[in-house]
Amino acid sequence: MRIDIVTIFPGMFGEVFRFGILSRAVEAGLVHLHVHNLRDWTRDRHRTTDDSPYGGGPGMVMKVEPLVLAVESILVAGGLNRDRRRVVLLSPRGTPISQSKVVELGGLEQLVVVAGRYEGVDERFISSLGPEHAEEVSIGDYVLSGGEIPAMVLVDAVVRLQPGAMSDPDSFREDSFSRGLLDFPHYTRPQEFRGLRVPEVLLSGDHGEIREWRKRQAVLATHDRRPEILSQRTKE
Repeated sequence: MRIDIVTIFPGMFGEVFRFGILSRAVEAGLVHLHVHNLRDWTRDRHRTTDDSPYGGGPGMVMKVEPLVLAVESILVAGGLNRDRRRVVLLSPRGTPISQSKVVELGGLEQLVVVAGRYEGVDERFISSLGPEHAEEVSIGDYVLSGGEIPAMVLVDAVVRLQPGAMSDPDSFREDSFSRGLLDFPHYTRPQEFRGLRVPEVLLSGDHGEIREWRKRQAVLATHDRRPEILSQRTKE
């Protein structure tokens, strides 16, 4: 899989990609990560990527021209099937990312991630690419200084699903949200800590009982902490 990131702060990503699953996936050739400086597609001597908004108001808006030129250039360089690639703009007004969306994006051949900044991005950026090939997504209902950190979150979530990225290929199937539930509680040594003991069922060696216990605990955790997830499962 090829992942391209478009940002005005490319230096933010170097350290993140040097550790853990991301680093191993890149070293193994499972994922090809490319970070692009949006200013490389500007046409003025100041390398301007933003301007004041039409209609007035506070803040600045990211310009449409360098964004479109950057994405078009990156897609051509990728040379991949148009139906197997997607452009994603990180934006507070985007659709909240879910595990099912991560799985969908992880199945593409190329993902272009655009980190938004300032008050927002010129509306014509997404419109010019078409909704079937570009979309806005969000990592939550709050506002950050820019889209770089959300881009890191999305890339991490997508990369760990690539075949061979995780040492145990079955691990992601037990993740929270993968089965429409939160994860069950986990324990490790010691068996007792300050009077708190590991549940006896986990020490029993009865794998059938352990599976049933974990299923029940996952449902209980979801009911207590995220009941809306269970409501959604019921509707479906």
